[in-house]
Amino acid sequence: MCVKTVVLAPALGVLTVFLSACGSTERKAEARSVVPEATQTVAAAQAVSQNLSRNVVLTAEFIPFQEVEVMAKVAGYVKEIRVDVGDHVQQGQVLATIEVPEMQDDMTRAQATIDQAEAEVTGFRDEIRRAESAHDIAHLSYQRLAAVVKERPGLLAQQEIDDAHGRDLVAEAQLAGANSHLSAAMQKVSVTRSEWARVKTMLAYTQVTAPFAGVITKRYANTGSMIQAGTASQTQAMPLVRLSENSLLRLILPVPESIVSLVKVGQGLTVRVPTMNRSFPGRVARFSDRVQLSTRTMETEVDVRNPGFTLVPGMYAEVDFTTESRSHALTVPITAVDLIAGSESAGTVMAVTTDGSLESRDVSLGLQTADSFEVRAGLQEGDIVVTGNRAILRPGQHVRPKLIDAGVSATAQK
Repeated sequence: MCVKTVVLAPALGVLTVFLSACGSTERKAEARSVVPEATQTVAAAQAVSQNLSRNVVLTAEFIPFQEVEVMAKVAGYVKEIRVDVGDHVQQGQVLATIEVPEMQDDMTRAQATIDQAEAEVTGFRDEIRRAESAHDIAHLSYQRLAAVVKERPGLLAQQEIDDAHGRDLVAEAQLAGANSHLSAAMQKVSVTRSEWARVKTMLAYTQVTAPFAGVITKRYANTGSMIQAGTASQTQAMPLVRLSENSLLRLILPVPESIVSLVKVGQGLTVRVPTMNRSFPGRVARFSDRVQLSTRTMETEVDVRNPGFTLVPGMYAEVDFTTESRSHALTVPITAVDLIAGSESAGTVMAVTTDGSLESRDVSLGLQTADSFEVRAGLQEGDIVVTGNRAILRPGQHVRPKLIDAGVSATAQK
């Protein structure tokens, strides 16, 4: 406190006045005007070069690569069924045996028919040999008589020559007939052998085998069940089991019309299964090459190998389908950019200069992803931009940036 003393000496006396005046308020105000403003800490990030890609997330469920209801080819009773739900089987493995007793009788009858036809063939061959002998004798007799008549005309009557010629022709016709009978008998053998082979094939169908390696996902029949022959799609024949190939699964993705041209056979994809929190490699194996009018999408099949049977048909999966990509693009977080109204390719950022002051910069933008912008112009790699609330900041203001990705100050980064 400062005290001022004033002495007045008038004629009537001496008056001493103590005047106390405090000028501390003015000095404090002056002191505040001299103290620099406190530096504010702001969230920031560096412009970095990285690979960017824009993806479309497509969802589908796994289905077996192939699945079939295994039917019996012949009707009969289930003598034995060797598999149950969940069993893994190999291609050609016997799944069940159908009992058809009358089919063995058909096999015996077909074999007997073959034996009979072969016996007929043997008989006709003997007949051909007899006909050949008769023809040889008749033909030789006719040739001798003809030679005599030629050397000594008039020695033999013409009737005798004609009779010999007739016998020769008859013997030749008999030989031809015997050959025809042999051919017919041999055809009969072929027919009976075909019937025998058919019966044998049908008998083999009593052993129902797996058409491919897979897993039994459903069992319909038990021992003793009556099974109809599954020979036509119109019949109500009951299948034996359902077999699925789960070592290779399909994803049928509905690809939007806008990116149909980007689909390529053999293209590698990453398949995510959210319920398992895991990803698996996939490959575009085939596509319909036609956009469905109702959905404006094209069915695209992705094959996913499942050797350990970790994946189960029916599970949902997600696929990131890359529609656009950039290599070594300069990027900043989306939160650092204020888009200019009416534009998706221009914006502004608050950049932190080397002396810690803020500077507003116009930037040209390119590819946008879920969390980053591609910066084509306006920034250089390593520039620091503010990602926090910029409404309370102004250009020229000094700040202390705190890098959100590294957790250290800009000074430490420099």
